[in-house]
Amino acid sequence: MARKSEFAVFGGGCFWCTEAIFASLRGVTAVTPGYAGGRTKQPTYEQVCAGGTGHAEVVRIEFDPAVISFRELLEVFFALHDPTTRNQQGNDFGEQYRSVVLYTDDEQLRDVERFLEHLRAEEVYPRPIVTEVAPYATFYPAEDHHMRYYANNMDKPYCQFVISPKLAKLRQKFSPLVRPTP
Repeated sequence: MARKSEFAVFGGGCFWCTEAIFASLRGVTAVTPGYAGGRTKQPTYEQVCAGGTGHAEVVRIEFDPAVISFRELLEVFFALHDPTTRNQQGNDFGEQYRSVVLYTDDEQLRDVERFLEHLRAEEVYPRPIVTEVAPYATFYPAEDHHMRYYANNMDKPYCQFVISPKLAKLRQKFSPLVRPTP
């Protein structure tokens, strides 16, 4: 009997970037941008951006563990954002842009803890890792115009100058994990 799909929830800054990265990976069956980790029920993009909701911009990644492992997702996540800046990624500032892993079960928590231990032991980053690790509770999908943002807006300056370079880095560093381009 085939294993059913699993899901992971990561926040690494703007969810437009994070969605485009994970949607490019083999074994990822769906990526949904949204909000999690906060207090406000059914938050809007405007509320999250204004601060005070406690939510981060995150992506909910559905994946086939027979094709890509949670550990491989962690490797991509930590390589393609800065886990050493609190409430910031690049020019984006605020609690909604924090680095966060919302684990779904004890196995994911152990995997995240082991992975962070490895990163610290290897001194991969010159500054301390500040990624929040917390239990997954509730996920609120983002508004429709945020879905597949990169795919639908490749010509926009943000996509060209921020997302496209991250996707190039993904293809260079993780080519075996990346879907072939049509």
